[in-house]
Amino acid sequence: METEQRDRIWGCAVGAAIGDALGMPLEFGPRRPTDRLVREMTPGRLPAGSFTDDTEMALALAESLLAHCPLDPADLAQRFVAWLQGHPPDVGLHTRDVLARIAAGEPWDQAVGAVQRQKPDSAGNGSVMRCWPVALAHWDDLEGLLMDSRLQSRVTHPHVECVAGSAWVNAVIYHLLRGDAPAGAVARAWDDAAVPVPLRAAIEAAPTRSRDELVNSGWVRHTLESAAWGLLATDSFEEAVVQVVNLGNDADTAGAVVGALAGAAYGLAGIPARWREALRGEWPLHSGHIWRAGDLATLADQLVGG
Repeated sequence: METEQRDRIWGCAVGAAIGDALGMPLEFGPRRPTDRLVREMTPGRLPAGSFTDDTEMALALAESLLAHCPLDPADLAQRFVAWLQGHPPDVGLHTRDVLARIAAGEPWDQAVGAVQRQKPDSAGNGSVMRCWPVALAHWDDLEGLLMDSRLQSRVTHPHVECVAGSAWVNAVIYHLLRGDAPAGAVARAWDDAAVPVPLRAAIEAAPTRSRDELVNSGWVRHTLESAAWGLLATDSFEEAVVQVVNLGNDADTAGAVVGALAGAAYGLAGIPARWREALRGEWPLHSGHIWRAGDLATLADQLVGG
């Protein structure tokens, strides 16, 4: 593996957590005016620089992939349940409903099916926010990447746009890790991921929209619109992430997605050192072990096989 590709792999893992942490204090807040954009790690419901459930669930997925690759959905479901039982401060309602049923003894596929039937249109961003470890575990296997990207989504988010969105994000990362420019990686990922026409149309239109037109809600389509806009309308990791998290609303999740994409595009070297130094997060929850940027880079190495 070339040094530049290794740097992009590190950038993907660290970048996702950076975007999460930068967006954390802006979550559920209003869109920031362009002359008052937040560019530094600031405290919110957690200390400044802290990553949230977006990265915590990604770490659970990474641990499952290190134990079972291809992915074992039953193992992943139990790791998510263990995370939930650690009482994280922020859990999506759909995710909580699915994991509560699994914790009560239902097989994962029955649990997620029951919840989705209750709300068949539920299409939250809970699986795209965490999907990046699959792209690293399958960095040289596009077919395996697509299969496990979809499978990890189905454990909690089986809606067709959630499943396809996870595959698309990781397909973009796959091509970025090979040195494709962002626009080229996005273009190549459409056919790879078999994205449904309505979702593809929304994402393709995003870079032409003004920031005021981007809703940045918890709907998977809005998250992918924001992430595509940030990746394609800017030319650096810093600007991609800053622009997206300052859209407010579900800022940490959109930040995590664009952070993974922009990290794969610009590499660890392209992530500001001040952000890397501020990054922190406790994992496993309540273990006392604080993860830093270096720990995420080490994890990335483990996922790609050393």
